[in-house]
Amino acid sequence: MSCIICIETATRVCSVALSVNENIVFRKEESTGPSHAVLLGVFVRDAMQYARENGLHLDAVAVSAGPGSYTGLRIGVSEAKGLCYGLNIPLIAVPTLEIMASQVKANGHSADYYCPMIDARRMEVYASIYDSSLKEIRSVAADIIEAGSYEEFLSEGKVLFFGDGAGKCKEVIRSGNAHFLDGVHPLASSMVPLAIQYYQEKKYQDVAYFEPIYLKEFQATSPKRRI
Repeated sequence: MSCIICIETATRVCSVALSVNENIVFRKEESTGPSHAVLLGVFVRDAMQYARENGLHLDAVAVSAGPGSYTGLRIGVSEAKGLCYGLNIPLIAVPTLEIMASQVKANGHSADYYCPMIDARRMEVYASIYDSSLKEIRSVAADIIEAGSYEEFLSEGKVLFFGDGAGKCKEVIRSGNAHFLDGVHPLASSMVPLAIQYYQEKKYQDVAYFEPIYLKEFQATSPKRRI
């Protein structure tokens, strides 16, 4: 039996799930805005309380590894590391785009290629390509969306685009094979099958040195002057 807590903070949605084997026994999600610094600790506290009250022993912590919001990823990974240190259990890192692709396929959406996208501002997205069996065939990159983007895949079959970066691509990627799915965000509950797989394969991270997938350096901005 495996008991794993999953943490997802890569986008504006903050979510936590607790699983026993493949059963999700606790989950909390909030999508109203990027308030992870306030919400995540509360969600994790409630999940840990549920585990204690039900006599569950935590075996691992799984965290969404990015890419995504720099601040969101830092918050999620810091929380995950703290749990691993305190409980002396392994850390599992699951790529955020893999979570999204797995989530979409599990919900019954079929395609020749899956292209999860996370908004990287302007006309740039973080994206990767998975085939129909969810094998990654193009690794994650920061893509500037242009008229010919992903043509090598669109020429071969149906490509399903989804995630908070996909909406701005609809008017640019014009192809009969381009299909768009709205309302997809990575969720901790969707991490569970992947987290279990990684746990069984002992794909653990070094708790001291693990860093999320940022792709781009953090850029601080100065607040606007008030008159």
